[in-house]
Amino acid sequence: TPARLWGRRETGGLIEVVILDPPHPEAGPGAYEIECLTRPSRRLKPGLRLEFGPELWAEVVSAGGEGRRVLRFFFQRSPALTLEAMGRMPLPPYIKREKGGGAETELDRERYQTVYARAAGAVAAPTAGLHFSPRLLEELEARDHEIAALTLLVGYGTFAPVRSGDITRHRLEPEKIIVPPAAAEAVNRARAEGRPITAVGTTVVRTLEFVGRSGGRLSPYEGRTDLFIYPGFEFKVIDHLLTNFHLPGSTLLMLAAAFAGREFILEAYRNAAAERYRFFSYGDAMLIL
Repeated sequence: TPARLWGRRETGGLIEVVILDPPHPEAGPGAYEIECLTRPSRRLKPGLRLEFGPELWAEVVSAGGEGRRVLRFFFQRSPALTLEAMGRMPLPPYIKREKGGGAETELDRERYQTVYARAAGAVAAPTAGLHFSPRLLEELEARDHEIAALTLLVGYGTFAPVRSGDITRHRLEPEKIIVPPAAAEAVNRARAEGRPITAVGTTVVRTLEFVGRSGGRLSPYEGRTDLFIYPGFEFKVIDHLLTNFHLPGSTLLMLAAAFAGREFILEAYRNAAAERYRFFSYGDAMLIL
């Protein structure tokens, strides 16, 4: 979802807003209270009016920590159409683009999206999937690799830094996940036949391990998960993992370390740094077997 907006305070200052939980794609015009990340946030006090253009404005409802604000948006047409027209892809901050409405290129809108994306509502791309093209998916199927699709609405919590010295005190924000019957059946059938399960990305791992936490068997599921996987976790569903090289101290890196072993992952990262691999969203990937 192009969930990043640029606007101005009623006093004229430029602001950046990332919508964390966009309204349902079929929602109509009207007022919606939505939690957002804002920058700069210090002057965004309750009651302040924010202007994003002739057809969209918002009012600050409440203030939270770490730049979070609840904004009441007033949409003149459907939120989905408005964001498609006015929003920008929520690229990570280390991908530098022009501020104030030019925060992406047309190429970003195409490339910061998996080729198999269908449902709207995520605030970031599941970046391990960026490595696939339609041709590659066809070649995998031609070689008898069965592909099962899940719905993952990636949220900000996946990328929020771990600030506590005790990782067991860190809490992930719930993300919406859907495991349809066909996917559950495909995974269960593969496990029964002794075929390995390869997860494409850390969010897929969390989805499969959450839904299959009781014995490794999946049932269709629609809801949310806040499963935080770190070293010591017992995996019951997946056998292999395709993932990017992640930020130090992130929950994503902790999941990879839990799966492959901390020392093994550190050695892989030392090798990647020495060979000058590209890290993070538009970077390289590793397949852990």
